[in-house]
Amino acid sequence: LTSADHLSGTDRCYEAFMQAGITADYILNIQGDEPFIAPEQIDALLGVLDGTTEIATQIKKIEVNSELSNPNTVKVVQNAAAEALYFSRQAIPFQRNQPLENWHEHHTYYRHIGIYAYRADILAKITSLPVGSLESQESLEQLRWLENGYKIRLVATTYDSIGIDTEEDLAKAAQMLV
Repeated sequence: LTSADHLSGTDRCYEAFMQAGITADYILNIQGDEPFIAPEQIDALLGVLDGTTEIATQIKKIEVNSELSNPNTVKVVQNAAAEALYFSRQAIPFQRNQPLENWHEHHTYYRHIGIYAYRADILAKITSLPVGSLESQESLEQLRWLENGYKIRLVATTYDSIGIDTEEDLAKAAQMLV
């Protein structure tokens, strides 16, 4: 339904919004690799859209240490105002005095959930930005936005969603449907 030339789901989302020919304050994007998003997660994200929020997305506390070393689990570092400081495929911060298997016991780590809400004017702007060096390194489009000064509001959820990025993830998702 959208161009095959897009570099990201956000680009596809913006094209679909433009094709719809409607006006909206915010556009919600549930990524296709997140089929188990619960309605309550959508409601929680919508609850922070106050007109000043530029971009919002969800995070969930990492409770299983294996997620810290999995590059398909995108980790998020946040500030005191629940805004993203950085997204990475690597666990941040590094705990110099702890073995990796104990990290989640000494710091709260969060993983990213693939759902976004964009203020309409911001969506138009971020889709016109060139790919930055951080995005090139991590293959995470949200780093382009941070690198250009956009604020990403984080909303914590307790719902456990499974992102489907690998064959192993697909098998896990298939088990959930049985």
